[in-house]
Amino acid sequence: MSAPLNDLMLYDTRAREISKFIPIKNNQVSIYLCGPTVQSSPHIGHVRSAVNFDILRRWLNELGYKVSLVRNVTDIDDKILNKAVVEKLEWFELAYKYEREFTNAYQLLNVLPPTYEPRATGHITQMIELMEKLIENCKAYAPGNGDVYLSVRSLDSYLTLSRQNIDDLQSAADADDRFKKDVRDFALWKGAKPGEPSWPTPWGPGRPGWHLECSAMAFAYLGESFDIHGGGLDLIFPHHENEIAQSEAAGYGFAKRWMHNAWVTQSGEKMSKSLGNTMQVTELIKQVRPIELRWYLGSAHYRSMLEFSPNALQESAVAFTRLENFLNRAKEILENISDNQLSAEFSSAMNNDLAVPEAIATIYEDLRLGNVALQESNKTELQIRANAIRSALRILGVDPFTATKSDARNQETLSGLVKLAIAERKAARERKDFVTSDEIRDKLANLGITIEDTPNGVRWIQN
Repeated sequence: MSAPLNDLMLYDTRAREISKFIPIKNNQVSIYLCGPTVQSSPHIGHVRSAVNFDILRRWLNELGYKVSLVRNVTDIDDKILNKAVVEKLEWFELAYKYEREFTNAYQLLNVLPPTYEPRATGHITQMIELMEKLIENCKAYAPGNGDVYLSVRSLDSYLTLSRQNIDDLQSAADADDRFKKDVRDFALWKGAKPGEPSWPTPWGPGRPGWHLECSAMAFAYLGESFDIHGGGLDLIFPHHENEIAQSEAAGYGFAKRWMHNAWVTQSGEKMSKSLGNTMQVTELIKQVRPIELRWYLGSAHYRSMLEFSPNALQESAVAFTRLENFLNRAKEILENISDNQLSAEFSSAMNNDLAVPEAIATIYEDLRLGNVALQESNKTELQIRANAIRSALRILGVDPFTATKSDARNQETLSGLVKLAIAERKAARERKDFVTSDEIRDKLANLGITIEDTPNGVRWIQN
């Protein structure tokens, strides 16, 4: 345990303030995180949320909490149905295709698997039960066309998350307004249309609206009340607002705290499919290693926008490599480098609403002092700084000594190729062919590999 449990302060979007985090149950934390709508390949705007909340989860674990995290998969929705037509696939084929891509992206970026990962289509029964309860409570109605709507004006607490005025809202635009009592009412359930998938209900066949699934699945796995609901900033309205409406109308306490990560932007605009500026994970890991991409995505404060540029990504990768090189050099000298020796400064930063930029500043200070210890051959100080750096990187999910299989494989391949080049350089020097020796050194340097001749032999560093 790194710090007292009650030292953790977290921001609450609904309250608009940072406050002490106190879970519903002692030493246990329940989290519901909105997962992907699986209708396209994952880009870094999608996976930033997963990385941010993975850091939260790791920090809660470090503080001694047992964490239950539910991350849903929306596998039925208008976008999926439309995309299936474009790709000439069955809707469930398309959904599963992209679900696998998201799973692979999470694994590449070392995101811990959720405790539960329910699909919307696997919880139709729970959705029907919730709608029955809402109708019984006079908070929802079925006009007879197969749709079911939530009556938003029947709720005193509606819009307490986004703090909008209900009279300023336009139509929910998710169904035919002719059947609504108020155009602002939103669809819990959509009546079946020709050629679309449907499930039987007491009000006729149809499929779920976007918002219903999360309320039903949060209740199924976490109960009437849970500690944290997370997701991207763009979900505050209408999705999260409508989740609150559904759940509180059913009499549930629902989420005690709301946390939202900001966007990845490009040229000041939110990264999205509609803007055509998506950066897919599979493309970016051709430019940097997965561990370096995670470091980049996790380095900004989760509530701050992250402006993407290729230069920023490369600079971030170089910065991470410096930490990695230091730990590798320290490993040559020390018997062991602990991953459980966090500095007080790092812990303090993390307890301050996951202030990762401040936490990273403490890592760089440890790096500075660690390099001084290397120069002065101060093994005791080197041990302290190396322990602190590795421990901090573990919390951020980027411990280079426990890298993902992909990272480890890439690093092993690189290491083997560099060693072959070093052997060729050594052979050239032994036969006094210094032109070839220097040429090999220069070519490695052009590839970002620095060769150092030390009393203990040749050392190479990736810049």
